[in-house]
Amino acid sequence: MSPLLSDHTSTLSKPRRWAALVALLFPVLLISVDNTVLTFAVPAISEALSPSGAQLLWIIDIYPLILAGLLVPFGSLGDRIGRRRLLLIGASGFAIVSALASFATDASQLIAARALLGIFGAMLMPATLSLIRNIFTDDTERRTAIAVWASAFSGGSVLGPIVGGLLLEHFWWGSVFLIAVPMLLPLLIGGLILVPESKDPNPGRVDPVSILLIVMTLLPFTYAIKSFSSSPWYIPLGALALAVVCGVTFVRRQLGSDKPMIDVRLFNNGRFSGSLIVNLIGVFSLVGFIYFVSQHLQLIAGYSPIEAGLLMTPGLILTMGFGLLSVPLSKRFGSPNIMILGLLFSATAYTMVIVAGSNPNVVLLMAAFCVLGIGIGMTETLSNDMALAAVPASKAGAASAISETAYEVGAVLGTAVLGTILNTVYSSNLKVPGSMSPDAAAQAGETLSGAHHVAAGLDPASAQALIESAAQAFDHGVLFTSGIAAVLSLIAAVMVVKIIKPAVK
Repeated sequence: MSPLLSDHTSTLSKPRRWAALVALLFPVLLISVDNTVLTFAVPAISEALSPSGAQLLWIIDIYPLILAGLLVPFGSLGDRIGRRRLLLIGASGFAIVSALASFATDASQLIAARALLGIFGAMLMPATLSLIRNIFTDDTERRTAIAVWASAFSGGSVLGPIVGGLLLEHFWWGSVFLIAVPMLLPLLIGGLILVPESKDPNPGRVDPVSILLIVMTLLPFTYAIKSFSSSPWYIPLGALALAVVCGVTFVRRQLGSDKPMIDVRLFNNGRFSGSLIVNLIGVFSLVGFIYFVSQHLQLIAGYSPIEAGLLMTPGLILTMGFGLLSVPLSKRFGSPNIMILGLLFSATAYTMVIVAGSNPNVVLLMAAFCVLGIGIGMTETLSNDMALAAVPASKAGAASAISETAYEVGAVLGTAVLGTILNTVYSSNLKVPGSMSPDAAAQAGETLSGAHHVAAGLDPASAQALIESAAQAFDHGVLFTSGIAAVLSLIAAVMVVKIIKPAVK
């Protein structure tokens, strides 16, 4: 038995290893499909449930927010009780709550269901990556397995718009949540038969105080971002202060513990911390792009959900392809160099959106998405692998949880930061017809979907004026968010040069 493992995962035959990987891909596909489907279902949800602008962002964000807050503690819990056991518990709960979410009758119910999905999703994600880390002990095999794992996110993003588009055209919006049930059945069966159990023989203690501190760091931080433009200044400032205090307290608590839940000293390793930042910024860019482009295609360009999904498919396929291609490229040119190239591709994609200006041509927009897909494919595979390779196999659960936290925090910030800025610029630039009531004007000013909903009840001339103004205001906000994403990608590239590359021989 390996001294780093409490099982025989390292002695699995090669066919068993790859068969186990196939089973572990289903929850990854599910999470990716779920996120993409929800983004494309925003117009249908807005029409059916009439959420406010803040509620709409919470419907999207509450899941990754809760998930991000619980990934680290559940990663440590999986190290203690068994990663496969935690994975199967999460899969069962996720399927049940997804079925309940599909029948929500108002925005509050859907937000609550999404929060529960975040809890069970936090059991799924660190378990998959940590099991892969322990099953594949050979460096080349592990990197290839992680490339397949990362590509599954893109694969789900490809399936999401297509499957979701078909469902939304023929069924009600809740049908997009029901797909979780058949997608998790192969995991429940294959997980029991193919995936070996693994634990940390010397796990850190499960610390309820630390769990609370993590949640109270991420929740107030995201709330501060969301409420910045709509609340008195002291509310977001107070939330941000609480997040900082809890975050600092968490770090100090871990440093002072003989058996910390998370070894924060890992962040002194440039490869580990730098790869996490690249991971976060890459997902930030991808989610932010999908958030606005899915609305532009459906509500401005006039495409149906399935048409919008098909238009985005080439870019998502490129994300998958270059995720796999990054493995041989990294062996030839070095992982840091490929990560830098990927980040430059991402910055170029957002620059293309800026150059296109207001009311961009759809062909150019999809070309930019293809360029972004190439960049994200390169960076996400290698950043995840680099983070895991920097730690011992026995701490795979905690390390993979931190890596997944970076991924999910990037997803949160992609919609929270860019979505909030986009909505703020949209609201400030929208011009409503003078004949509209204050309530209608307020609804139109919250979201692009709200403007279209209000326009349906206006006379043709006023409706046309409102829709045109909303389109211009929305695309004007996209220019701001694209600039932010481009700059962050360039900053991440510089960080790879300064932090990661000197540490790689």
